[in-house]
Amino acid sequence: MPVTRLLFFALAILGTILPMRYFLAWFDENGFTLMGMVEAWHANAATSGLVWDLTIAAAALTLWVLIEVVRSRNWWGLLAIPATFCIGVSCGLPLYLAVRRAPLTPRGTPG
Repeated sequence: MPVTRLLFFALAILGTILPMRYFLAWFDENGFTLMGMVEAWHANAATSGLVWDLTIAAAALTLWVLIEVVRSRNWWGLLAIPATFCIGVSCGLPLYLAVRRAPLTPRGTPG
């Protein structure tokens, strides 16, 4: 496995663990309420700006993944979409880049 692919997988793992630490701590303190978390994301202009920044990045990543998956037929790339919306762009983007680095099978050949 190429070193860059391993680095992308490592970043996807970090992009899962680091944000989840904060999300789980917030849920522990405030209870499992998604609407409460959304309200917290919009606590001030700075956090609202960050939410919009990440939302637009997630939408762009999703569009890119869909276009690339249809073109390449590398269906594993679709894993990046739920990773992006359930965890965050910090997981979805490096996960997609790691999957994208996998060797592709030429069209018309089994495998």
